[in-house]
Formats: sequence, structure tokens, C-alpha cells
Amino acid sequence: MSVMEQAEIQSLLPHRYPFLLVDRVQELDPDRRIVGIKNVTINEPFFQGHFPGRPVMPGVLILEAMAQVGAVLAFKSMGHATRPVVYLTGIDGARFRKPVVPGDRLRFEIDVVKKRAPFWKMQGKAFVEEELVCEAEVTAMVTEEKDVKCETK
Repeated sequence: MSVMEQAEIQSLLPHRYPFLLVDRVQELDPDRRIVGIKNVTINEPFFQGHFPGRPVMPGVLILEAMAQVGAVLAFKSMGHATRPVVYLTGIDGARFRKPVVPGDRLRFEIDVVKKRAPFWKMQGKAFVEEELVCEAEVTAMVTEEKDVKCETK
């Protein structure tokens, strides 16, 4: 059962094909936790060159998908009338445990570690079935401003 389908996700995130990497949200607890899904298919454009004959989803795109799921959590937690702008400000402790290949279904579990406006720190884990394939701590700045310096101290 989905909490959020593609149309609502697109109303929150500015990303579009081929860079929208969240297919659905299964669980949402504002200010605390989100579970999002990315279905990985052979039709993904990056598989043409990564790698021919042995397609593997690039780790940087797994992290991007994780950040997009985290952005949905931030948007739904803030309750703004307008869509905020999210800037990725950091990724720490990224670990890749197993390759992600066509046919896999990535499940992202994102938990808020710390939130002090406008910054969010989240712990993300990506699973294929029950196996952990990637984990990282993601930091983002959420604002309604379009031209903001992303300086953390």
C-alpha cells in the first residue's frame, strides 16, 4: 500500500525523467522517517554505458535517489504552501555493500538524525529485498529562497 504515488511526488520534487529517482513512498512519519521505492529497470539510460554487458546502477545515483527520498520527507514535514528548494550540502560515511542491477527494487529507509532550520541531517539505508546495499548520512538545506549560500559552520 502506497502513502504517496508518482503524481504527488512530482508535485514536490523538481526532478523529471531521467533524473526523478523515486517511484513511490510506502511510509511517512513527518519529522522522523520515510520509506521510498525505486524500481530499477534495464531501460534506465545510465545502463547503456555503466557497464555494457554487465549493467550496474552507479553508486552516485543510489545516493541521489536516497537524497530525493529525504527531500520528500523534508517537504512533507515543513507544511509550506509553496514547494521549498532543497540543496544537498553533504554526504558522509557512504558505503556500498552490493551492486544494484536491473530488476532490483530499492527500498530507502531514511531517518532524521538532527534538524535545525534550515539544515536537516538524515541517516539513509538502501535495501534490495532485506539486504543492505548502501548506507550514508545525508545533509541538506531546505529553504524557500532560490539564491542562498550553502555554508555550514
